[in-house]
Amino acid sequence: MFETLDMLAQGGWPMIPLAGCSLVAVTIIIERAIALRRAAVIDVKVIRAIEEYAGEASAEGALQVCRSSSAALSRIVEEVLRLRHLNPAQVREAMYAAGRVQAGRLERGLTLLEIIAGISPLIGLLGTVLGMLTVFNTITAHGIGDPQVLSSGISKALITTIAGLCVGIPALACHSWFSKCVDDLTTEMQGHITRLITKLHQSS
Repeated sequence: MFETLDMLAQGGWPMIPLAGCSLVAVTIIIERAIALRRAAVIDVKVIRAIEEYAGEASAEGALQVCRSSSAALSRIVEEVLRLRHLNPAQVREAMYAAGRVQAGRLERGLTLLEIIAGISPLIGLLGTVLGMLTVFNTITAHGIGDPQVLSSGISKALITTIAGLCVGIPALACHSWFSKCVDDLTTEMQGHITRLITKLHQSS
């Protein structure tokens, strides 16, 4: 463990922003993994309320179900039911507005995760270039000298590139996965809401 910490310390100051990127990325990944669970976004009780909706008589019950749930689908359904007496165009506009708000909440943190995935390898590359510059300056001042010392300096310079890739690759993979999850969840929610609006139109 101490050897690993010593090796990371040899990477120089670029390891500090890389450590920060790593901490932020891990925090976002854990938080989004919890927040984007299907059960946390699409409440089965709300789906059941949509399926059982049978006109004005069941509207209040469906609203109560939505208010008792913190899922994203619940907020959109609640908004649609609250404005159910408006004309169909206005109801659809309300659905789109509420949907955009909830989609934004589902995507929270993903832009920052994408930025981390992009800049971490670049920070690592910057550290390597700076390290190589130091090595070449040493060669210029003192000559090649001991080849083992030269190879040791180059290996130290490459540490930041390795660290940058170790941060950037998981961040990029998780960003792609979470983006796919958001797309799938929003598509499923749109299907449920469309079915509810169809029932509202039929009952009216």
